[in-house]
Amino acid sequence: MTADVVVIGSGINGLVAAAELAGSGRSVCLIEQSDRLGGFLASDELTLPGFLHDTYSSWHPLFVTGGAYAALGADLHRHGLEYANADDVVTGSVSGDRRAVVAHRDPARTVEQFSDADGAAYLAMLDRIGGDLDVIGGLLGNETRTPGVLGHAAAMLRRGLGRTEGWVRDAAASGRRWGRRTFEGPEVDQLWVPWLLHAGLSPDSASGGLMIPVFAATMHGAGLPVAVGGQRAFLAAFESLLAERGVRVMTGARVERILVESGRATGVQVDGRRVDARQSVLASVTPTALYCDLLPESAVSGAVRAEARGYQYGRAAMQIHVALDEPLQWSDDALDGAPLVHLTAGSDSVGVACAQAEAGLLPARPTVVVGQQALIDPSRVPDGKGMLWLQLQEVPFAPVGDAANLLDVTGGWTDELIAGYVDRVLDLVEEAAPGTRNAILAVKAISPVELAAANPNAVQGDPYCGSAELDQNIFWRPGPLTARHRTAVDGVWHIGAATHPGPGLGGGSGHLVAQELIRRDDGPLTRVRRLLGR
Repeated sequence: MTADVVVIGSGINGLVAAAELAGSGRSVCLIEQSDRLGGFLASDELTLPGFLHDTYSSWHPLFVTGGAYAALGADLHRHGLEYANADDVVTGSVSGDRRAVVAHRDPARTVEQFSDADGAAYLAMLDRIGGDLDVIGGLLGNETRTPGVLGHAAAMLRRGLGRTEGWVRDAAASGRRWGRRTFEGPEVDQLWVPWLLHAGLSPDSASGGLMIPVFAATMHGAGLPVAVGGQRAFLAAFESLLAERGVRVMTGARVERILVESGRATGVQVDGRRVDARQSVLASVTPTALYCDLLPESAVSGAVRAEARGYQYGRAAMQIHVALDEPLQWSDDALDGAPLVHLTAGSDSVGVACAQAEAGLLPARPTVVVGQQALIDPSRVPDGKGMLWLQLQEVPFAPVGDAANLLDVTGGWTDELIAGYVDRVLDLVEEAAPGTRNAILAVKAISPVELAAANPNAVQGDPYCGSAELDQNIFWRPGPLTARHRTAVDGVWHIGAATHPGPGLGGGSGHLVAQELIRRDDGPLTRVRRLLGR
């Protein structure tokens, strides 16, 4: 079989790249090792019939505000995609000893919870990032090592050296330090620092001072949309679009090798068969898989292989799905209607939990992400029922101890350890929403080991395919020698969460590479030759 482009891996970036390239007239073959498309795009009745849980990922603010949606959104909606979103409260945080803090879609309502000084500072923060979001988005959302980035940097400098240095300083600061120098009270820290976990960061990671304003501006502007009918409905829209555009899909097929002849990629070997690529091979895999396994040793320098072997993964994660006999009842009604709530006190509690997890300990008081997609998409649960999507992002893949000295970690993630840790998490939910335990109908937990087994890119249970600390992010993702999507092997492009602009459901790297290939070779003669070659 022969195609213009072969795409390895069908997570969000592989889907986006395949759809956009096929839409430009290229023949595309999308190859997936699993027996289904989507990577961490999945939903199923994991607990009881009628309760549709998003198995892994769920929320789409990065997608609806990104370039992939601008390119594909209209067609995806034509193929059945529909979004539901929060109208008022978007997110909130609550701790056992602190009152709840919430973010409304309306910033003016949000700051009513803050002191006058912090309210003014918060609105000034949103105005500031709103004024420079075009440049910041251009720097974070485009290929980093190209002349175009210099244009964005020059545009920022023209707005003033002090203004530019302010953003550089924020990018170097942790979320904890940025919050302390920007606000007097604890509310903004409690509300937004937990969101750094969703970027693979901790409260003390560099770049948190930039990411918090980005998160806040994004959610005030775009909310927290979810696909009506779950991630499987989102995936179904993509599958229908790919079929319409003629993409050849191979599932249950493992790519063993990228074939390189005379320094150029010519195709891939799949389960002993050859699939030829006339133009390009796009690989949505880890750096280690690409440079140490898929590409022949003769095509990769020793320095690049060493860099790929040294690529660092972050904390593991865990998912817990709960079917409830009734919707969750928060003790603080300010949280009513919030589709996503963090159980945390902010930097202090998140920082402790991160440190414990990174030391190999089960956190004594983890940050619990409580998702209730059914609040905005009631089709996911039977009438009158409720459901919880609980995410833990401070979990050791191979625990060596329990910070609370209550759970036996001998043997790793055994059924007994999973059950014990689920109990700890549900105790925290019960603390914030009394009566939850009595309403539980069924529970399904997905351990870090199961997470890693479900997706080869989730090495060591890290759902973000690599630490997003500043030394392995933006200009250095996945590393200094490999930071461009175009590799040193002609025709091979690296996409996925391990590449810029990093993890999440934005589809950013797939979009960037697809558009780069389309710009490079999209003249009328090329299109005629492409059609004749099919």
